[in-house]
Amino acid sequence: MKHLHTKYLGLELKSPVIAGSSGMTMSASKARIMAQAGAGAIVLKSLFEEQINGESGVIEDSSCTDYPEAADYIRAYTRSNSIDKYLDSIAEIKHAAGVPVIASVSCLSPNNWIDFAKQIENAGANAMELNLFYLPLDKNRKGTSYEQLYYDVVERVKATVKIPIAVKLGANFTNLLNVIQELHFRRVDGVVMFNKFYEPNIDINKMQIVPGNIFSHASDLRIALRWVAIVSAQIPQIDVSASTGIHDGTAAVKQLLAGARTVQMTSALYQNGPEYIAKVLTFITEWMEKHGFKTLDDFRGKLHYGNIPDHELYERSQFMKYFSSKLEY
Repeated sequence: MKHLHTKYLGLELKSPVIAGSSGMTMSASKARIMAQAGAGAIVLKSLFEEQINGESGVIEDSSCTDYPEAADYIRAYTRSNSIDKYLDSIAEIKHAAGVPVIASVSCLSPNNWIDFAKQIENAGANAMELNLFYLPLDKNRKGTSYEQLYYDVVERVKATVKIPIAVKLGANFTNLLNVIQELHFRRVDGVVMFNKFYEPNIDINKMQIVPGNIFSHASDLRIALRWVAIVSAQIPQIDVSASTGIHDGTAAVKQLLAGARTVQMTSALYQNGPEYIAKVLTFITEWMEKHGFKTLDDFRGKLHYGNIPDHELYERSQFMKYFSSKLEY
């Protein structure tokens, strides 16, 4: 598969298809299958500070309410044990898969970003995704102050570790291009577009808040496609990894044509199994042969924002009257 080789975050990958962050990637046996199927890299499930703190709190509340010293000990032990398990899995997955392993981190407190990042680098991760998201809930706070939170974390992490850093972003920024440019100025190596966040839903029979669908749909591809094409053209110095809605080889080719360095698959692997990556890569290979492309660079970005004569094809946000008149109701 030498024709599928690519570079992402400075790492040499045997293919552009990455197994995205999920519970599946924490299994050595499944990671091995993904790598054997052709995955270029494995992104581990995020290390969530919130989850670690929650586990500590549950144990403390349930067993040590009368003994604060014991509660402190158990809280510290639980936290350390959770982190140690994650760090141990880095070496285990690297050994099992034989491809680069990218750790993923999501923290609440600024100091823990630094602490986790150091430990992850020391554990041997080849790169790291910062799973960053701040929900803007303060109506009196300007949007730029929330963006500054992202920059502050990135600056501190980049000053702490030497391994490549990617930031996994949501799509809901007022000026996404400016945010990514600012990340580039802070030496971020790549961006992952886009994160699929927890979404609340309502059960009208139980009248309760319940989780929404955790899997992406093939139609979600369009959310990232526009921005992959624009960012890869306007900020070519930063690597773009497309995520969400990539359920088959067709979707992967579309994002590569739009300029993505890599594509990340998660929901499709849950639904079709870890070996499904091989089917996706077979499609890409056959499509390349059909169109006479020998390497990914022969067509990557061929249809990004800078390579098409009509930029409005990516800029347009409203349906034109012409198209609206053709719809049948």
